[in-house]
Amino acid sequence: MRRPGQKLLRFDRKLGARWVAGVDEAGRGSLAGPLVVAGVLLDYGALRDHKVRPLGLLNDSKQCTPADREELFHGVLGCAERIEVRVIPHGEIDRNGLHRSNLAAMRSILWSLTPPAQACLVDGFRLGPTAPEHRAVVDGDEKSAAIAAASIVAKVTRDRLMRRMDALFPHYGFSSHVGYITPRHSRIVRERGPSSIHRRSFQALCYLSDDELAALRARENGERESVARAAMES
Repeated sequence: MRRPGQKLLRFDRKLGARWVAGVDEAGRGSLAGPLVVAGVLLDYGALRDHKVRPLGLLNDSKQCTPADREELFHGVLGCAERIEVRVIPHGEIDRNGLHRSNLAAMRSILWSLTPPAQACLVDGFRLGPTAPEHRAVVDGDEKSAAIAAASIVAKVTRDRLMRRMDALFPHYGFSSHVGYITPRHSRIVRERGPSSIHRRSFQALCYLSDDELAALRARENGERESVARAAMES
């Protein structure tokens, strides 16, 4: 059986640090619900033999089936030295902005992890000078075990929250798309309007009325025609 986690574990071990922390988030592109940020601290001095085996199938959460994510979630809980999670509600995202909220949560998590990590890895982002010393790893959830573990924790936690939201807002289908934009989700929002957990700061077409949408499309058509005329005249 292919064990993608072995490559990710080797990446972390090559850092030469005992305590390695990874941070990642779930829900950045979602139209509704919270952003969930997770941090996982791994003790590579203790992760040997049978203790590391549950991480052998670790992978980027987006490449795992829901059943695989649930299994890996429990594996991470058993292997990690410490796990920190921050849930940023839709209202805070609307007030402070998605990116700013995400970076603040990541900084908070890295400062909270104990023992302090000797290597802090973040999926893609630099967190600014107020964060602990860290390294931004592009596509980190496909390279680092610590980041992939954080990705699994964030994704499973958020999906569970959105399934609970489905019970409170049964018409929106949150249990299937967990707040992301799909044709069905957009259609329901246009028909019923956004729920109280939709991110109103996002500029989504499904938030527009029929008149607003028609005006937008007319404006876009006019701009395309202007560009075409200018190209023909040049």
